[in-house]
Amino acid sequence: MIIVVLLILGFTPIAAQPWQICGDPAVSYMSNSTYHANLEHLSTMLTDKATASPYHYANGSVGTAPDIVYGLTLCRGDVNSTTCHACIANASLGAQQLCPYRADVTVFYPTCRLRFSSKNFLHPDNYSLIVDGVVDTMNTTDTTNKEPTLPNWDPGNSESVADITKIISGLLQETAWHAAYDSGAWMFATGRMDVGGGFPSLFSMAQCVPNLSHNDCWSCLHVITYMATDNFAGRQGGRLLALWCNLRYDTVHFYSGDPMVTIMSPVKEIVRSATLLGVPSRKHKRSVIKVVVPVLASIIGLVISIIFIRRRRKKGNGSPDKANVHVKEDDETIVWGLKGRSSDFMLYDFPVVLEATINFSEENKLGQGGFGPVYKGRFPDGLEIAVKRLASHSGQGFTQFKNEVQLIAKLQHTNLVRLLGCCSQEEEKILIYEYLPNKSLDLFIFDETRRPLLCWSRRLAIIEGIAQGLLYLHKHSRLRVIHRDLKASNILLDHDMNPKISDFGLAKIFSINDTEVNTDRIVGTYGYMAPEYASEGLFSIKSDVFSFGVLTLEIVSGKRSSSFHRYGDFINLLGHAWQLWKDEKWLQIVDTALVIECHTSEIMRCVNIALLCVQENAADRPTMSDVIAMITSESMTLPEPRHPAYFYIRVPEEETSMVTDLFSTNDMTMSALGGR
Repeated sequence: MIIVVLLILGFTPIAAQPWQICGDPAVSYMSNSTYHANLEHLSTMLTDKATASPYHYANGSVGTAPDIVYGLTLCRGDVNSTTCHACIANASLGAQQLCPYRADVTVFYPTCRLRFSSKNFLHPDNYSLIVDGVVDTMNTTDTTNKEPTLPNWDPGNSESVADITKIISGLLQETAWHAAYDSGAWMFATGRMDVGGGFPSLFSMAQCVPNLSHNDCWSCLHVITYMATDNFAGRQGGRLLALWCNLRYDTVHFYSGDPMVTIMSPVKEIVRSATLLGVPSRKHKRSVIKVVVPVLASIIGLVISIIFIRRRRKKGNGSPDKANVHVKEDDETIVWGLKGRSSDFMLYDFPVVLEATINFSEENKLGQGGFGPVYKGRFPDGLEIAVKRLASHSGQGFTQFKNEVQLIAKLQHTNLVRLLGCCSQEEEKILIYEYLPNKSLDLFIFDETRRPLLCWSRRLAIIEGIAQGLLYLHKHSRLRVIHRDLKASNILLDHDMNPKISDFGLAKIFSINDTEVNTDRIVGTYGYMAPEYASEGLFSIKSDVFSFGVLTLEIVSGKRSSSFHRYGDFINLLGHAWQLWKDEKWLQIVDTALVIECHTSEIMRCVNIALLCVQENAADRPTMSDVIAMITSESMTLPEPRHPAYFYIRVPEEETSMVTDLFSTNDMTMSALGGR
């Protein structure tokens, strides 16, 4: 069995059951202290509340700062009150024994989980970023001493791997869906799949913390389901344990009672159109389709998806209610050049935005962008929004603001962030976007605790999604657009971790006949800028291609292409990656958190594509059409890349700090004069 644990905690090796994660040893308490007394009180309170709860769940806090203790506990949905009480009592005692005097501890027992902490991890803002945490993986065999892998699992046979992966993934997603949407407030489901043909029956379980929303539960389960592909590798059993949700499957009937979900055999493909959507509808009829021809299944899935999306749009799901949200008069849309645009786009009154963000409160602040802060907001009809409030000193004046509004209002693509509207009142310039709960890509790939949560399949999907968004901008939109500031912090992630390109304040519209444009004002981000643009002010679609190549290397490696860090003798990631490629040691650049055995050829192709995109000569770089073809066609032979830009820059040991100071603005959007 493989066990994967995801927590908002530091890394600690996990041994046999129970599984514990001990927090930072620097954050501890003394025996017989006030914190210790509050912890004992909290343990008793949680045990009693969870036993009395119909869902066997409890959370709460005891004490006041600085000795306040927060806690959460949940028993498995198939156990009775007596078993639950005993498990939580053991977990409370076990947590203190396994992690002595640690102020932040989480333990997983077979039938319950418990966490206590001096930090308020119970705040609702933590619910949406479900996948916060680290991954710890261990290979074990279960107590029945079965063979470690399922029948016909052959790592060297791609068809065998694909078929079994579909079986496991299908079972887990079906069970997860039932837990999130069909089990009410219980948020617990069990499943069974009888595959047949000598293949053992598979049993599954999914559970969320009951006070999550249905969408957040689905988001949590859906994200960790993707990890099964990389971590389970055809094993006969596996668990994914997270604080807010968990999944498990096995070839033994490990839960009590009959399964709530049964998938009939044989199963080759599970088609669920709503899986493609961030917020699935509970009215959507779940279907398990026995597939004879895989191509037919794909077509059916696509058709269902399109119909479902159109129906959602017709219902106006997620759009502001004009009766509840006051907007600017229609004649002003003519002044803005937006007359006749999508009815979803609105010009909002400032008081409406002020109310939605609770007067731009610090509690609602999501982050600080290059041109000003971004806040989370909520309209009276419940629609969640992201509000970009442009600072008066940001350098982005009304012209740039209007440029971004007019530009994004005309762009519609699944991999571009959706602009809902804007607000302009005197000095206030505000953009209102759809709210994306998983925030930006840089928060995952550059964070030691979250990066392992992005398995290779998810990273590849993100790379391809970004490429599709750029291809739309460069070729398929009504306007030919150069983004000019593509970077990890400008890639937002939706519920299902699908990427959306954002921040079009620096974007430029190209004429169809233009291939290259010269500018006197060079804007963008150091580390992502193409050399011809940084030095001469020349930009084209190949400028975005260069940025895409840098971003792809960052996604594969989990490291910044920045002068904050040295990679070997080189100042940046590009030179280091190129040298490893030449020396046929490219695997050394791959993030160590990735399980690469089943994906070596895919990862190698992405490194090759990235190096082609960052070549010094713009003419040598592929177009985004070429990139998509190279990503999606395994049979296509890729050319050998020439040396990348900035390859010649080496940093002697004694000069490292000087160079770091020189380029200390790497992850900030900059404006500079000096182009020809």
